Amino acid sequence: MATRRIKIANFFIGTGEPVAIQTMCATKTCDIEATAAMAQSLSDAGAALVRIAVDTDRDAEALAQIRRRTTAALSVDLQENYLLAEKIAPHVDKIRYNPGHLHHQRPEQPWEEKVRYLARVADDNNVALRVGVNCGSLSPASRAAIRGARLRDDRDSTRFDSLLKSAVDQTLFLDSIGFFRYCVSIKDSDPEVVIAVNRRFRRLRPEVPLHLGVTEAGLPPVGVMKSRHAMERLLSEGIGETLRVSLTVESDRKFEEVEAGKLILKNVAQGVIFDPAAEKYPALNIISCPSCSRVQNGAFVALARKVREATAPFADHRLTIAVMGCRVNGPGETDDADFGLWCGPQRVHLKKGSQELGSWPYDEILDVLLGRLEDYFNHN
Repeated sequence: MATRRIKIANFFIGTGEPVAIQTMCATKTCDIEATAAMAQSLSDAGAALVRIAVDTDRDAEALAQIRRRTTAALSVDLQENYLLAEKIAPHVDKIRYNPGHLHHQRPEQPWEEKVRYLARVADDNNVALRVGVNCGSLSPASRAAIRGARLRDDRDSTRFDSLLKSAVDQTLFLDSIGFFRYCVSIKDSDPEVVIAVNRRFRRLRPEVPLHLGVTEAGLPPVGVMKSRHAMERLLSEGIGETLRVSLTVESDRKFEEVEAGKLILKNVAQGVIFDPAAEKYPALNIISCPSCSRVQNGAFVALARKVREATAPFADHRLTIAVMGCRVNGPGETDDADFGLWCGPQRVHLKKGSQELGSWPYDEILDVLLGRLEDYFNHN
């Protein structure tokens, strides 16, 4: 079955269309000049669509001015504040909402009413939607079910089922209300999960366009390897209509996400598919989110790099350390890691699994983490 063709700005995604590369600004949205300049430079570098985070009324007001200063096709990322949709829709080409965050506003209201509202706003403003399902920000009920599973295999299975169910439920509902101008992303930090869940979704909903990505792929070069691992495999199977490579880099290096996307498309066109057996990742798995406007302290990217360097002696140990840049996804997206750090404005919160261990200043957290790792390895 052919995948639907949907219009975004002045291009289409879907059957018969080239795979579109996307990326995201890392500047503060309220810094109008810097954000407009970054959006334009990323567009000029080859991004078909540039995403901007909007969390507040002030961000929404800035967006209207950003729109006038760039010719880039723009998407907006709504996380906890879906009710901003009406304010931002006149100034963008696509809205991305996260089903796992719809509960933050009007928790007593069914999610179906909230999605109906988003679809109406999108339709009224000639805007496409992306349903963005993410492993670290599933609904509270799904997160509770995952935490309640006693064994890691059971947790992994529950997470997979939750990702798939969220995507299927959202798309079936959108279809039922007659809104079809949408695509779906189902992202995880594990490339193998990304491959498996997108394959399953494509079998169940072959007509729905898919946006591919590995969330929290992390620092280059491993972040590029993880993205290649998932996306080259899926694209070679005809799965995926648009993609975004999510790298932990400073704002002036965001073009590297576009370059990595181009590399993936070139490799697939030439029949070159990433082989994880030939290019092994370190056993120690460091995941970190892509820098964006929600990062509350610019030291986040440097901290992720320092964690990688300081943990090099543990490289042969099978362990996952997550380094997250803000409070929006950080608390949830560190739950599945053995150790997780999520960064606030002045302090970094340290977790062991879902257990909070405390928070420390940026210049102290690395020593605390290394001490906890020494204790962990001494007792395991």
